[in-house]
Amino acid sequence: MMPNSIRKYLVIVLFFLSFFAISPVNSEESKKETYEQLDLFGQVFDLVKSKYVEEVKSKDLIEAAINGMLSSLDPHSGFLVPKSYDNMQVDTKGSFGGLGIEVTQQDGFVKVVSPMDDTPAYKAGVLAGDFITFVDDKPMLGLSLSEAVEIMRGPVGSTVKLTIVREGLEDPIEVQVTRDVIKLTAAKVRIESDVVIMRVTTFNEQTMPNLEDGIKAVTEKIGANEPKGFVLDLRNNPGGLLSEAISVTDLFLDQGEIVSTRDREGKGERYKASKGDISEGKPLVILINAGSASASEIVAGALQDHGRAIVLGTKSFGKGSVQSVLPMGQSGGIRLTTARYYTPSGRSIQALGVTPDVFLKFKRVEDSEEDKRKTFSEADLEGALSNDSLTDSEKEMLRKEEISFREANERRNKDNQLAHAIDLIEGLLVFSGKE
Repeated sequence: MMPNSIRKYLVIVLFFLSFFAISPVNSEESKKETYEQLDLFGQVFDLVKSKYVEEVKSKDLIEAAINGMLSSLDPHSGFLVPKSYDNMQVDTKGSFGGLGIEVTQQDGFVKVVSPMDDTPAYKAGVLAGDFITFVDDKPMLGLSLSEAVEIMRGPVGSTVKLTIVREGLEDPIEVQVTRDVIKLTAAKVRIESDVVIMRVTTFNEQTMPNLEDGIKAVTEKIGANEPKGFVLDLRNNPGGLLSEAISVTDLFLDQGEIVSTRDREGKGERYKASKGDISEGKPLVILINAGSASASEIVAGALQDHGRAIVLGTKSFGKGSVQSVLPMGQSGGIRLTTARYYTPSGRSIQALGVTPDVFLKFKRVEDSEEDKRKTFSEADLEGALSNDSLTDSEKEMLRKEEISFREANERRNKDNQLAHAIDLIEGLLVFSGKE
């Protein structure tokens, strides 16, 4: 009868041989070397099973080996156990439970790509670029990304403590976050100073319907006063579905390439724009920052390359790779980096990001002491003569300009990047002679 150790060894070798049977071995790597490495794996597996201080399940060891193989490739590849795989399918639908952050892995720690708008993490003050080192005092170092994400998920209403290392702060900070059902409205549209403001928080299956419905509603609202231009706010948008990024870009292009992808053999796909620009060629400004990643960078890079939009803000995250989620039956699935993407001009954004045309850091503007002091003009003086050269229509125009000036100041105090984007659109209209 075959000893248990040999039986286990054969099971493992057969498992990996079946994998290599459907995946061609690299031409530079001989079959002999592959079999020798598989033999080494079998020996280590058998030693761990027989000699380790505690009993270990074969399933756990194999899953750890697969995940180690994948996570050694890059921060975005990994093994998805059935629960993680199911969660990923739910996430793209736009509703799930958790904290509301998009994360990646860097130097063994969990790094926040972006907190999602109006989610528990966003309200608790978690910022793009934060490193999460502990979750409820459990160290994240040494865990795979999927394992770390699983720990951060939990029952709705439960509270989790995040220990965060933030650039610029000497000591770690602790943040209490209450888990909730994350129901993302992928896109919100509003009108401000006759400019359509499109805030896109993620690229999921709701993004295009949200955008199209929102644009239709606001343009019907302003009626004859057609919009002066459009602002597409992609700040802290961690990305999502490639198909949605292509569709959003296509809204503002009449023709030309949107994005191309290339695998390791140089093969890939090219995605072209279809006829029709929803904005009818009106000025378009895109807002980005360090939390704008992946699909957001596809949109910003494509519209920038075509000269269709002015990109304003700070440099984006720099994720220029494409991940495929491949199902593995009852065992879950794998997330594997399968290609790089390129903007229409052929540039790769990987590890570089999109550089804005107008660099402007976000800051809330505080009134200076000089601004706070009351100023006077001739018109404020008691009994001052009126200007008899102004017509009623000119007086009305001056009144509207004064209101517009006050609104612009309020915008700057609240969001200087958005205020600058609206100013850019109005300036472009004046320059083109359309206003």
